[in-house]
Amino acid sequence: MTESAVAGETAPAPPADRDERHAGRSVAGRKPPLGLRLRALGALPRRLLWQRLAYRLKAPWYRSPLYGVFLPRLENATPLNLPPDPWPGEAERGRALADMVFTFAGQTLENPKPVWNPPEASQAWREELHSFSWLRDLRACNGDPARRRARALTAEWMELHRRWSPLAWDPLVTGRRLSHWLGQYDFFAASAEIDFRQRLLESAARQAAHLAAILPAGMTGSDLIVALRGLATAGACLPDGRPWLKRALTLLARELTVQVLADGGHCERSPGRHLAVLRDLVDIKATLHAAGEPLPDELQLAIESMGPLMRLLQHGDGGLALFNGSTAEEGFKVDMVLRRADARRRPLASAPQTGFQRMQAGRTLVLLDCGSPAPAGLDRAAHAGTLSFEMSVGRERLIVNCGTPGRQTGGEALHQALRVTAAHSTLTLAETNSSLLSEGRAFWQMGLVARAENVTCRRDEEEGAILLETQHDGYAGRLDALHRRMLYLASNGEDLRGEDRVEPAGAEPFDRPLDFAVRFHLHPSVQAALVQTGQAVLLRLPKAGGWRLRCSGAQVALEDSVYFGDGQPRRSQQVVLHGRCGQSGARVKWALQRETPAAKPGRRN
Repeated sequence: MTESAVAGETAPAPPADRDERHAGRSVAGRKPPLGLRLRALGALPRRLLWQRLAYRLKAPWYRSPLYGVFLPRLENATPLNLPPDPWPGEAERGRALADMVFTFAGQTLENPKPVWNPPEASQAWREELHSFSWLRDLRACNGDPARRRARALTAEWMELHRRWSPLAWDPLVTGRRLSHWLGQYDFFAASAEIDFRQRLLESAARQAAHLAAILPAGMTGSDLIVALRGLATAGACLPDGRPWLKRALTLLARELTVQVLADGGHCERSPGRHLAVLRDLVDIKATLHAAGEPLPDELQLAIESMGPLMRLLQHGDGGLALFNGSTAEEGFKVDMVLRRADARRRPLASAPQTGFQRMQAGRTLVLLDCGSPAPAGLDRAAHAGTLSFEMSVGRERLIVNCGTPGRQTGGEALHQALRVTAAHSTLTLAETNSSLLSEGRAFWQMGLVARAENVTCRRDEEEGAILLETQHDGYAGRLDALHRRMLYLASNGEDLRGEDRVEPAGAEPFDRPLDFAVRFHLHPSVQAALVQTGQAVLLRLPKAGGWRLRCSGAQVALEDSVYFGDGQPRRSQQVVLHGRCGQSGARVKWALQRETPAAKPGRRN
């Protein structure tokens, strides 16, 4: 899947840049100039740079046989406590795993050799395998063959990875592995022979000691929370693990004051990562409760504040909005997290610090991304989707963003393609992204080279109607342009009006024409057809009836799109309003209104 496919083109090759002066990764996927990348590197916090550099410089020490002498050895083959793990696995994937068929990151390998490092496997595939998250899927099979497979693979891993290696002992991978080994202990280890249990717990203790020594290891955001969850789990469950637990809770308390914003949103501005962090915090709380440990105030406060913000980001079907690397998730799984978090408060309507707005009237719900992308060092999940919106009617989604591949679905190239502005329901100017994208797996882990720095939003409500006036400067530095968007939702929820304007960022008019496209990506369940001689589009939902989209100031087109809301690719369509800016800019007005069913003729007596 390429950026051009997301934008609706039929040819697989991406389009060429329209202007070589576009300084940055465009919709075509060109890398930003070296100067911009160096400037973005300089924007990373100095402490973070030093942490990442120091971790890599210590690699020879971790790899040496002498390092292993300093890691602990356990004599007790019984864990002190076990963390609860109520999250469901996928039995079908578990059955495939029991037959040695591994599907991770969009890649399926049958009976790979060697299992832990097959030459044809991607980096993401290997990371998922070494994390042992698939133990939950084997557990869902609920049978001895799955249990035996789990033990055999675990025993093989322990034999091959007694010493440090960059991937197998990566701090994020290690944190995930510790959580899954101990979380699934009852399933695959409790009834095993004592020798297996002894080796498992000793390996876990050595990994925990290493993790306690290296964290934060240049990690930030939700990834660091995952690693801390693994360390806290090991500290609460393993003999002599109290120092590791203390270290984990100290770092966690510090991180929560930074990562959880005043409105309860997570600093990475991703609904999916917000959900993951909330679930990790709920699991840490449950682990501490099972171990009889006191609950830190910062942990309880974070859980209480993140719940209402999580509800803000839910659609009518209970799933999540598709902003910044999120998949929709199944509604019951989101509700399960919220129940465990005891989040009973109503959803927020506005999250000014995180940068999201929720407009709800009648059966219609509109969610808008109106915040600046996450800051440097926290932007690995950031998409170039500023001022994009999604809309649902009842439990049915109408307007969406393209989403992102699930953990089991796509490789890095596909993830990158779906980060572009054209994959979002917003305005794209001159085939350029509103924020410049860096490679997600770069050495310094930069997500963005440049971003929309100034994003404003004003909200007015009157008699049930809601008006949002927003603006961003993501195009100012390269195209000397501003994007303004206004959204108005009537009190009955059956009339959504919008206006998109492109204006010069300074006093000078545009010195060249700039093409624009306002996109409305449609959910795959929506049927769309051009009407009124191509001047409007009729959209029909399976249960919520018809809606008509019309506009002035642009040409209407109906094009192909792709939807990854469920993690898997599904064909869909998009309405695109094409136009060109004059010297003073451009102004597009559009309306999305519910079609009123024609009255049935009365029966004659």
